[in-house]
Amino acid sequence: MIKICKANPEHVQGIAKVCSDGYRATYSETHSREYIERIIKEFYNIERILNEVSNTSRHWGGYFAAVENSEVIGAGGGGMISDSAGEVFVLYLNPNRRNEGIGSRLLEAITKQQKDEFHAREQWVSVQKGNNKGIPFYEARGFIFQNEQHGYGNAEGENYLSLRYWRSILLNQKHLS
Repeated sequence: MIKICKANPEHVQGIAKVCSDGYRATYSETHSREYIERIIKEFYNIERILNEVSNTSRHWGGYFAAVENSEVIGAGGGGMISDSAGEVFVLYLNPNRRNEGIGSRLLEAITKQQKDEFHAREQWVSVQKGNNKGIPFYEARGFIFQNEQHGYGNAEGENYLSLRYWRSILLNQKHLS
């Protein structure tokens, strides 16, 4: 049985693995190996994840983990970007566990936290252009494309783009998660 829980230090290794594996699987056909490994090194290293599991705030609500038989098979987290707007900053699954509803359950946990604890009324997410796994996932859950911008972490000569999506989370809407 899959359990969605607030991550703690025992989940750190699993979060690092699932986010790194998920990132590679998502972007291997659209981004350079150098870019992928640079982002993984920055965001999905053990030290950073341990800090992000241990130190949460309104701006970073911490990681949620999808755990099955003591193994982390998915992870996600977000925080507030204004008084009323939350953002999903990260959401990855074990690449072999897609289409089982795990991502939806993680998104639901992040959304519930943002609504209940931080009083969010809207939610944002950035998805790299060409992410044919993430874009349909978020659109199916009521996120609406807003604009295109330069992607995070571009080095000289790189021009990866990020797509900004938005949805209202005021009510218990059909597409809330």
